[in-house]
Amino acid sequence: MLGARESIAKKIAWISLVANIILTVGKLVIGYTSHSDAVFADGIHSAADVFASLIVLLVIKIANKPADEDHPYGHGKAEVIVSGIVGILLFLISIYVVYEALTGFMHPIETPSILAMWVAIFSYGAKEYLYRSSMKVAKQHNSKAIEAIAFDHKADIVASIAAAVGVLLSVLGSKLHIHILLYGDKVASIFVAYLIFKIAKEMLVEAFDILLERNIDMETQADFIAIIEKFELVRRIDKLRARELGHYIVVDLRIAIDHYKTIKEGHDLAREIKQALMDKYDNIDEVLIHLNPYYADGEEEE
Repeated sequence: MLGARESIAKKIAWISLVANIILTVGKLVIGYTSHSDAVFADGIHSAADVFASLIVLLVIKIANKPADEDHPYGHGKAEVIVSGIVGILLFLISIYVVYEALTGFMHPIETPSILAMWVAIFSYGAKEYLYRSSMKVAKQHNSKAIEAIAFDHKADIVASIAAAVGVLLSVLGSKLHIHILLYGDKVASIFVAYLIFKIAKEMLVEAFDILLERNIDMETQADFIAIIEKFELVRRIDKLRARELGHYIVVDLRIAIDHYKTIKEGHDLAREIKQALMDKYDNIDEVLIHLNPYYADGEEEE
């Protein structure tokens, strides 16, 4: 299972890497020679995608290593760290793109070539396909690393559309002698920067939540509780915690059962609960269950 997951993650990363190299070179060269800040900015973002794909290829083997003595909870957070690194990179790129666009307003406007628009449209088509295929695989294998690549593709989808529209407005402004439209490409590059920033924010928030071991969402917790409460021996759920460790979840559970139940009965119950949760959620890697004694009269032991 781990071998297959690692193999598909590497395949997605390699496909993304090759595609992003081609798009990066094309958008940077055409954006620069055609005087299109928006397409050039889109090319810078694609360069970040290349970097992201390289990081994933380097870290995916680590993330899929099984738990060992030094890392009893596994190595899944390696993927989260990758996601955070990509998020920081995208954040810095968004700032750079805005800076370049604003300084561009202070210089004479050069009308971009229509070729830049066609490059942006081609990039949109390629990125739409890569996003859908990558996200599908990310969900199938619950991989944060592949999801990070998919989010990069997602940012490029809208960015490429914005770049194409920006170039078109600038070209129309030149042809129709409408001065304000000449700034379409500059405005589009700022919009591209905003899109990059938005994706970066989403990735960073999720990465920090997982690294700080934030509890899973309330809806999933409620489903866990519903599964546990189906067992008649469970008299009370004292505490339920679950945390994401990359592509898998670890559940910590405290339940109360009648105080006179034997150790074997408690052990068997814990095993059945663990199996029920893991049968429903294949991304649960471990369920740690602590048993508390339950007294009908309300008396409790520490």
